[in-house]
Amino acid sequence: MNKALQTIGIITTIVLVVLFLSFSIVVVDETQYAVIIRFGEIVKIITKPGLTFETPFVDTVTKLDKRYTIYDIPPERIITSDKKTLVIDSYIIWRISDPKRFIESMRSESLALSRLDDIVYSGLRNSLAKYDMDTIVSQEKNFLKEVLTFSATNVKDFGIEIVDVRIKKTDLPIENRNAVFERMKSERQSIAALIRAEGEKEAQKIRSEADKKALIIQSQAYSQDPQFYKLWKTLESYGDIIPGSVILLDDRMEILDYLK
Repeated sequence: MNKALQTIGIITTIVLVVLFLSFSIVVVDETQYAVIIRFGEIVKIITKPGLTFETPFVDTVTKLDKRYTIYDIPPERIITSDKKTLVIDSYIIWRISDPKRFIESMRSESLALSRLDDIVYSGLRNSLAKYDMDTIVSQEKNFLKEVLTFSATNVKDFGIEIVDVRIKKTDLPIENRNAVFERMKSERQSIAALIRAEGEKEAQKIRSEADKKALIIQSQAYSQDPQFYKLWKTLESYGDIIPGSVILLDDRMEILDYLK
C-alpha cells in the first residue's frame, strides 16, 4: 500500500513538473522579440532565438515581429498648393527596432499602425501642400524623401523604424474626376486644332511654292519654242471652249499652220 502511494506521489510530482515546465518554457523564433511582463512591468526582453523561462500564471509573454513589414495605408485626401484635391494611396516599410520602447509607448501593433497612419498622413499633407498637382505627379521622389525624413523622426521614440514611404496611386476624387477629364479633353482638342491649322498653313505655303516653280519652269520651256507654246495654248483653248466634244478641222483653221 505504501509503495502504491509512493508511486502515485512520484507520478503526480512528475506530471506537475512537466506541466510547470510546459507553462514556463518560452520558445522564441528568430523572427521574433519576446517581452516578459509581470504585473504590468517589463521584466525581461529576449531578442535572440532560443528558449527562455517565465513564471506561470504570473508573467505574460508578448511576442513581436522583428522583420520589416509593409503597411498599406488607407487612401487619404490631400490639398495641393494650387488648391487641387488628390486621393493619395500610399504604403510604408517599417519594423520594430526597440521592443522595450515599443511596448511602453504603443502596447500593441494595432495601436502602432493607427499611430503610423496619422504620422505618415501628416507628412504627406505637409509636404504635398508645397507643390502643385503637376509637380506631384512628375516629381514624386523629391517630396517622398521629405515625407520619409519627417515620419522616421517622429516614430523613433516609439521604438519604430520606417525605411521607406511609397505612393501606389495618385488619383482625383470621384466627384471631380469627370470635370477634370472634360477640361483636359477640351485643352487637347484646342491644341490639336491649332496644330492642324498650322499644318494646313504650311501645306498651303508648300503648294504655292510648288505652283510658282512650275510656272517658272513652263515659262522657261515655252520661251525656248514660241511656236510650240502658241500651238499648246490653242489646243488648251479648244478643250476649254468645247469640253468632251469632237472638233472637225478644215484647211482654213489657224491651228493647221502650226501642225504643218
